[in-house]
Amino acid sequence: MSHDWSALERDLRRQLPARAVLSRRQELFSYDCDGLTLERHCPPLAVLPETTEQVAAVLRLCHQHHVPFVARGSGTGLSGGALVDQQALLVVTSRMRQLLKVDLDNHCVTVQPGVINSWVTRAVTGDGFYYAPDPSSQVVCSIGGNVAENSGGVHCLKYGVTSNHVLGLEVVLPDGSVTQLGNGLCESPELDLRGAFIGSEGTLGIATAITLRLLRAPDCVNVLLADFSTMEAAGEAVRAVTAAGLLPAGMEIMDNVTINAVNDFFGYDEYPRDAAAVLLIELDGQAAEVQASALQAERLCHEAGARGLRRADDPTECAVLWKGRKSAFSAVGKITPTYYVQDGVVPRSSLPTVLTAIERLSQEHGLPVANVFHAGDGNLHPLILYSASEPEVEHRVKELGAAILKECLAVGGSISGEHGIGADKRCYLDWMFAPEDLETMALLRRAFDPEQRANPGKVLPTPRTCGESAKRAVTLPTGVDLF
Repeated sequence: MSHDWSALERDLRRQLPARAVLSRRQELFSYDCDGLTLERHCPPLAVLPETTEQVAAVLRLCHQHHVPFVARGSGTGLSGGALVDQQALLVVTSRMRQLLKVDLDNHCVTVQPGVINSWVTRAVTGDGFYYAPDPSSQVVCSIGGNVAENSGGVHCLKYGVTSNHVLGLEVVLPDGSVTQLGNGLCESPELDLRGAFIGSEGTLGIATAITLRLLRAPDCVNVLLADFSTMEAAGEAVRAVTAAGLLPAGMEIMDNVTINAVNDFFGYDEYPRDAAAVLLIELDGQAAEVQASALQAERLCHEAGARGLRRADDPTECAVLWKGRKSAFSAVGKITPTYYVQDGVVPRSSLPTVLTAIERLSQEHGLPVANVFHAGDGNLHPLILYSASEPEVEHRVKELGAAILKECLAVGGSISGEHGIGADKRCYLDWMFAPEDLETMALLRRAFDPEQRANPGKVLPTPRTCGESAKRAVTLPTGVDLF
């Protein structure tokens, strides 16, 4: 369908400040992709609203002109969720960066969607509070994007993902009307659609004010760093720690490729270069509890085959141990400026099996893979490294990514943990869900957006985007269920 972009631009300029409307080609090129750089599509028109009223005005005009729209925050998403891959207005929320209300008595804060994740903790840390969800991109990713993707992070093992920390949402629906989801409380006797909206990847509307739950900062934090000669030993340590009943705030593993990339990135050896894997374990809580748990975790790591162990209890030292993990993606980017991040989930017990399969697939496709992942909840982030100048390489990259997801499903896992479906994995969704399940999802989407103008073509497979999807169904082994 063709749209009269000149007419829409004219109407937008009547409703918005001049600087809020971008139409020049050189301005729009900044938004031709998000964190998924394999595909690039320049939007025909973009707006940068600053208030709920402006967002509502924009979506009302889209409704009147029958023009689709795509919401975008900081553009750090890794599944192409903010990609304008069909003609649509791009609505960028990066100028909506106000902390609207801080309510420490009720342990919450209300922010606009463009507020950066780390800013929330920075705003309340002096009062002894923090915001728990912490994606690796937390210094640049926005809260609105976190809500759209239901982002997790290092500490999601103990504290959960974004949906566990959102108390209320002010939402502009696709027709431009404004509504409230949730009442600012953890539990509500009323119909509560927060869970439907969070993680919907911009397909149900745009959140313009988000009330977040704050946590009291723990009295004590310890971080353990253990290195292993095999990935299997590191996996066994993870299994032993969780089987013992310990609940770390986070457990992360990096493989040898990532270890050396991080050391090269820093210019010094923070982690042992010859280690097959390093395991980071963070324990927090009351001092006596943390001390006892740390001693037990150290013992279990030694029993699993840890070669060396470091423990930090000073905040600065803890930050140093975590710095490498937080910088892992950037460090790998020094090896090659182009890489493709996959995001699958497997049961913890299947980590060694799937990691072995990834190594085999890497060799078969002739593409190196770096592994860094949330070991505590089995959320893998394999980074497929490639050179963009190599002919036909992008096809091979996508094939390898799909093969990795099949391995995740084969052990009862999932095709996505926290990076969403977006454009990247929409054609794989029928590998996990039956047609009846997909139709139920589509029914919910139509309830919010009958004309399906919000982030069109994303998440759910369609004949237009995934014409061959039905031919690629995955058959799971007997007795394997998806969790």
